[in-house]
Amino acid sequence: MADHMRVELVLSALEAGLGKRVPSAAGLVFHSDRGSQYAAKDYRAALEAAGITCSMSRRGNCWDNAVAESFFATLKTELVHDVIFSSRESAKTTIAEWIEIFYNGKRRHSTIDYRSPLEFERRYYESLEKAEVA
Repeated sequence: MADHMRVELVLSALEAGLGKRVPSAAGLVFHSDRGSQYAAKDYRAALEAAGITCSMSRRGNCWDNAVAESFFATLKTELVHDVIFSSRESAKTTIAEWIEIFYNGKRRHSTIDYRSPLEFERRYYESLEKAEVA
């Protein structure tokens, strides 16, 4: 989160994401809207260097980015609309905790068999390990 939408913001987010999880298989796609920060040469080069394919929505078509749109609708409905933040830092901390602890760690998602994203991911990697052993 920042008070700007420059390429540095999304480069920082990409770096943070790659610091937590390294793409293990070819075919990872990063889908975004057509914001200038995502279309920037430096950002597209960073995606390519990480082996990530860049995908962008068609102009004016929010349905192309339905997963992200759904996430932000959930964030707003379940957290942001009910809280008055005392500062930008307070908002950053509260939203980061909501995402990392609640949304990814506890909230069950119907699209992944009513598991949390972390539970889904854990089971996915366990199945890969079992497949390698077999």
